[in-house]
Amino acid sequence: MIRVTLPPLGFVQVWRDAARLLASHDTPPESVIWSRDAAADLFGGGDPLPEREGPARVTAPASFQRLVETVLCHRDPQAPSWLYQALHRHQRDRRALSNPADPLTRRLEELAKPVRREIHKMHAFVRFRELPAAGPRRSFGAWFEPEHAILEAATPFFAKRFADMDWMIATPQGVARFDGRLTFHPPAPRPDLPEDASEALWGTYFANIFNPARLAVKAMQSEMPRKYWSNLPETRLIPEMLAGADARVAAMRAAMPTDTPARAQRILDRQAPQMDSQRPQTLAEAQHQAAACRRCGLCEAATQTVWGEGPPDAPLMIVGEAPGDAEDLSGRPFVGPAGQLLREELARAEIGPAWLTNAVKHFKFTPRGKRRLHQNPTRGEISHCRWWLDLEREMVRPKLTVALGASAAFALTGSAAPLTPRRGRIEPATDGGPVLLTWHPSRILRLPPPDQPAARAELAADLSTAREVLSRIEAG
Repeated sequence: MIRVTLPPLGFVQVWRDAARLLASHDTPPESVIWSRDAAADLFGGGDPLPEREGPARVTAPASFQRLVETVLCHRDPQAPSWLYQALHRHQRDRRALSNPADPLTRRLEELAKPVRREIHKMHAFVRFRELPAAGPRRSFGAWFEPEHAILEAATPFFAKRFADMDWMIATPQGVARFDGRLTFHPPAPRPDLPEDASEALWGTYFANIFNPARLAVKAMQSEMPRKYWSNLPETRLIPEMLAGADARVAAMRAAMPTDTPARAQRILDRQAPQMDSQRPQTLAEAQHQAAACRRCGLCEAATQTVWGEGPPDAPLMIVGEAPGDAEDLSGRPFVGPAGQLLREELARAEIGPAWLTNAVKHFKFTPRGKRRLHQNPTRGEISHCRWWLDLEREMVRPKLTVALGASAAFALTGSAAPLTPRRGRIEPATDGGPVLLTWHPSRILRLPPPDQPAARAELAADLSTAREVLSRIEAG
């Protein structure tokens, strides 16, 4: 029987070296005793480790190596043995470690969870106090009492965060010191840390951010367990704050205003009109009802409904995808950069008056800092909004419709086929009218500058085709 003793500090590397050596000799797990108690080994005996590596090549995934670093911190004395059992089995079965239903894998994950949680709590609940410093760098100290041996796993976080100062964190398992280099030392008696003037300031801040109206003691204790309270300066304030919570809530209620502020009625007066249940009979009525549309969720974030505009008897209708940022703010279609490009090409093609609209009437976007980035509407959103587009077509009665982009093509023809092979062609709309398919101007603007002239020429050619087709229809 081989006995391996893990030291209180540096145990991860000792376990790795021993486990690799044993696995290279295909040493079965039941032939190894893993111990954390050097005193027990004094009388336990056991065979020594092999002097050199065996013939077998030992491998393990990076995920298992990270699991080793966590599980070995657990105080369960069987943790090293279970890890070696998993490593030994992995040399024969590469799938076991990645199977969450495997009993041994599940057992190791159950050990890792409380260790990860305690590392997180150590990062949150260590409270430094300033110590007298001999050099130019400030010096701080802290005491923490974890259940598991997490000192070496948790303190690199502090070395990165507080690299500009010297500090030490003492625990019952050992002491971490940082003076530009992180080192670990055997445990020492709990240090006598001096009072820190900043703790009074921190206590004042903590007391003032306490909201008695949201008091949930169980939730608070789940995030700040009582076992850490003895080392947290703010926790001495908690009993008093809990005792006075009801009185503070009553005072807050008494201080609340009883009369509706004058601005409330002005806000109510600005509410959007309610959508009428009657089917609109004119474009004006349709525009008024569309302002209160709730057919899909796009209305919730958009500024307003962007209705079509142009002569109500225009022979040509141009349908885009959806409003952009500029259109959403102005309430008019095709006023942004893509709209300016379209209007320039319409003027160059000498096309007469047209009704300009979109397949979707609300701006869809994702926020990115102070910007609102356009998002393509889904087919479901296009289908919900087709009711308004059908109303526009019924009331404008265009002789020809130009679909700009794939979304408009889908709304008008019902076909979601790729646009590239269809561009420049005329297809029947779902209501039977002719539809000419072409690029959306926004697509042209998104292309690399060298590719924009060719795409813009294709749009211009399609608009010229629309003018010729419209002339034949009107002459016919």
